[in-house]
Amino acid sequence: MILSADPNLVATNLQEIRNRIVAACANSGRRPEEVTLVAVSKTHPADAVLEALAAGQMVFGENRVQEAAQKFPGQRAAHPAMRLHIIGGLQTNKAREAVRLADCIETIDRPRLAEAIADAIQREGRSPDLLVQVNIGDEPQKSGIPTAEADHFIADCRNRFGAMLQGLMCIPPADSDPAPHFAALATMARRHGLAVISMGMSGDFETAIAQGATHVRVGTAIFGHRPPLAPPASAP
Repeated sequence: MILSADPNLVATNLQEIRNRIVAACANSGRRPEEVTLVAVSKTHPADAVLEALAAGQMVFGENRVQEAAQKFPGQRAAHPAMRLHIIGGLQTNKAREAVRLADCIETIDRPRLAEAIADAIQREGRSPDLLVQVNIGDEPQKSGIPTAEADHFIADCRNRFGAMLQGLMCIPPADSDPAPHFAALATMARRHGLAVISMGMSGDFETAIAQGATHVRVGTAIFGHRPPLAPPASAP
C-alpha cells in the first residue's frame, strides 16, 4: 500500500504535532519534556512506522496485539529505544502476548484482565508499565472501569502490581467538551499518586495537555486516514 505521494508526509506531520505540543505546553506553563507523544499506528502499514522511526519517533501505540506482533518485533534490534504501547481493548486470552510484546499496556479495565496480566507477567518474566483505563464519561459502549468503581479498582491494581502500575488512561465522550473529563482523570491520578496520565488524541490533545496529560495518543494527524479498501473487480 502506498501511504502517501509525499514520502516526507509522516515526518512533516510529526514535526507539526511536536510544534503544537511545545506551544500547548507554553500556554499551560509546562515543559515540553513533560509530554510524551504516542504515535498511533493502528491499521497503518509497517512502512508508515518506518517513516516515523526515520523521523525520530520512538513511542508507538497499537490497538490490536496481532497487528503489533506483525509490525514491531523486527524493529527492536535497529531501534532499541523504541517503545510499544497497547492502547486498545484487550481480551484476557491475549494478555500473555501483550506482556511479551508491549512496553506499556494502557487498557487494564476489569479484575479478570488484571488477573490475566498478573499471571502473564509471572509466566513471561517481563514487567511492562501498566495503566488503568477509566471510562471517564461512563459510556455503556466504551471500555474502561466505570468511574464509581475506579478508586477501588485502582487501589487493588496498586496492591497487585506495585510500581508497575504507572497511571491512568481515558477516552472522553466524543460529543461533549473533553476538558472536564480530562480534569477528572488528572484529579483521580493525583489522588492515587500516579504519575502517568494518558489522554488526548488528534482532535483534543492540546486541551489534554492543558489539563495535565503526560502522554497524548495521536494517529490521524500523523499518519492520515487509512485509504478505503478498493471495491472488488466486476466480473467480466
